[in-house]
Amino acid sequence: MKQYDFVKHKNKFFAVSLAIILLGIIFFLINGLNLDIQFSGGTRILIETNGEVDIQSADAIVEEVIGKSVMAQMQKTHSASDEEKMIYMLRLDIASNETLTDEEINLVVDTVTNNFDVKEPLNNEILSVTPSIGRETMMNGLKAALVASVLIILYVTWRFSAMHGLSAAVTALIAVFNDILVIFTLYIVFNLPMGESFIVAVLTIIGYSLNNTIVIYDRIRENSKLMKKNTLEENVNASINQTLTRTINTTVTTLLTVVTLYIFAAANNIGSLMEFSLPIIVGLMSGVYTSVCIAGPLWMMWRKSAMRKTLKSA
Repeated sequence: MKQYDFVKHKNKFFAVSLAIILLGIIFFLINGLNLDIQFSGGTRILIETNGEVDIQSADAIVEEVIGKSVMAQMQKTHSASDEEKMIYMLRLDIASNETLTDEEINLVVDTVTNNFDVKEPLNNEILSVTPSIGRETMMNGLKAALVASVLIILYVTWRFSAMHGLSAAVTALIAVFNDILVIFTLYIVFNLPMGESFIVAVLTIIGYSLNNTIVIYDRIRENSKLMKKNTLEENVNASINQTLTRTINTTVTTLLTVVTLYIFAAANNIGSLMEFSLPIIVGLMSGVYTSVCIAGPLWMMWRKSAMRKTLKSA
């Protein structure tokens, strides 16, 4: 069976990754960063309604009354007591430097009650997050990603000491960082609110993408002993091709589950599940791409550069 030459086309793969990252940068300069109130601070109000509510109308009406930016969303869940009964919740996210006062919250609730079909007796939930707590939550998430990165370097350096572990660790981390930037681009381009689901998706994809990369590195290490007459390029390319089927099959199996979850959430308009599953879907696809097309060729380039320096200094 003819093998695909991943090493030969490495520059094309690098260009695709850079183009996606560049797209994210451009949209970031245009749209900025849409932080969820979990990170930015603000107030979230959930009000039970008797059915679907036009979220655009809800946005406009509440913004006019409260004088602050509002993001409305409908959430639907099945009743715990009756599976056939659907519970509708109108979620209003009001980001601000200060949480809403009791008077402002009452004004929002009264406005929604007067303009939409709200369930009686009134059932609502209020979540207020101060900006300082929001920033602390975001920083804790970033710290978790940083700790994971350090652990990756230590683990991969130790496990692949036979193939110059530090180079393997750094290139694996670059591949993982590419996946994080792809997820970040998703949020920026589609102006999705960045909250705790972003951190969950990032940490999930870090582990999944790293696992795919380690499988390829394992094969490179084995082939270095079995194919001593091969060049470094031939070894890396053979290793990627030998693990390709396993990598794709494993990812497709996981994707089927997550895509099914997303379809279910979209069909039932369950926003929290959609926010969780969509970035993981994109991250899984990116993880396959970076593991197969980026990590191995990058490691090969690092090793060739190190060998040239060694020859020059000899």
